[in-house]
Amino acid sequence: MLKNYEIRRYQMTQEEIRALVKEKREELAGQQMVIKEHKLPVFVLIEGWGAAGKGTMIGGLIKDLDPRFFRVITMKSPGTEEKRMPFLWRYMEAIPEAGKFVFLNSGWLRETADDFVCGRIDDAALEQRFRQIRTFERQLKDNGYLVVKLFLQIPPKEQKHRLDKLKEEKHTRWRVSEKDMQQVKKREKYEAIYDRALEATNTGYAPWNIVDAVEKKQALLQALHILTNQIHQAVENYKILPEILHRDYPLIKMPKLAQVSLDQEMAKEEYEIRLKELQRTLKGLHNKIYQKKIPVVIAYEGWDAAGKGGNIRRLTSALDPRGFEVHPIASPEPHEKARHYLWRFYHRLPKEGHIAIFDRSWYGRVMVERLEGFCSENDWKRAYNEINEFERELSEWGALVLKFWVHIDKDMQLARFTDRQNTPEKQWKITEEDWRNREKWDAYEEAVDEMIARTSTENAPWFIIPSNNKYYARLLAIQTVIDQIERRLRR
Repeated sequence: MLKNYEIRRYQMTQEEIRALVKEKREELAGQQMVIKEHKLPVFVLIEGWGAAGKGTMIGGLIKDLDPRFFRVITMKSPGTEEKRMPFLWRYMEAIPEAGKFVFLNSGWLRETADDFVCGRIDDAALEQRFRQIRTFERQLKDNGYLVVKLFLQIPPKEQKHRLDKLKEEKHTRWRVSEKDMQQVKKREKYEAIYDRALEATNTGYAPWNIVDAVEKKQALLQALHILTNQIHQAVENYKILPEILHRDYPLIKMPKLAQVSLDQEMAKEEYEIRLKELQRTLKGLHNKIYQKKIPVVIAYEGWDAAGKGGNIRRLTSALDPRGFEVHPIASPEPHEKARHYLWRFYHRLPKEGHIAIFDRSWYGRVMVERLEGFCSENDWKRAYNEINEFERELSEWGALVLKFWVHIDKDMQLARFTDRQNTPEKQWKITEEDWRNREKWDAYEEAVDEMIARTSTENAPWFIIPSNNKYYARLLAIQTVIDQIERRLRR
């Protein structure tokens, strides 16, 4: 794209350009109220060469905006803790709430270019990055976001001239980074990778816009035109439903819930002996995954009263408390509801070598949200592919992803509900909502069967845990975690 870029400049006087800039800023300020009304989140990525004027550009764009409804984020090189997370984690963290702007000063494009030029990723990893970026941007668009991408282009001589000028003044030389100077020294390499990256991530849902940044007022006017036009189009088209994609993933054939035997038996004495043995083994494996920097993500789903809490307690009793966290997932908070539905799960991912256990998970999208009408049919049908993409990204990052469906039959659930209701110290566990959900058992079972069939992949398999006998279920879950960690360590 950079190779074929044609310089486009307005044939106007400076006074005319200033007048148009003022007009477009006023238009953008008016649109700020429109996006708030339509709950349209706008993610503006400003990329470009060092000294191309990214900071000045952002300052010009936000000049007349209400500061309560936008954020400016400068993305520096990832720190030690950020490097222990998936590549796109910190960008997902930065996405705006519905009805607000986020302006990103450099982002996933520059990080990818730097990593490739400096040899931190190879060609295969680069292509993987491109795919992850396209997926990230498409998911944002499908979930109601507008992603606007600007690349500020200046020629090599202009870049060097600006950097030299900044270095001459003691008050501005701090603005020249080693990365900026590296771009000058390796301009050809950077041009090649930028061109390749721009081509690979230029899509209909998130196109790249090359801005001639030699003349700063002209560049600002061009950027304002692009931004206001794309906001206008997004508001006009907000009712158009996104396409429901069905990607091919290496699925594992799974039985339906009705086909799973629940007749297992286990005596308490045998259970207690075996539990200690398994917990001892798991404790040793926890040390190994920490040393090998393998993150582990475990999602628990299941029927109400199936025993998820007791299952998790026996699992975590074997773990070093510094190396795991359990996330009980309830209804989303307002700030979570105002973002992409996967945001709150990215927010809780473990660092390398740590374990994150989710008591309920992102699968609420295709169960409770589907059946209770908390999302549209288009939303939950799209979610199967989006979830598979999310879990594939976790796997490519290096995570071990395990998913448990803790399964009981309807009669066992009734017995446990009744016990909870009649036992004072257990009554907090039973609610009217539990009884109401029980009435929808058949609909939930159908949804769960579809969910498991469409999302049990080689990267992130489902394990159905028969739980009519709680002792058996607890041991099976811990044994499964052990088996999968040992398998991963052998790899």
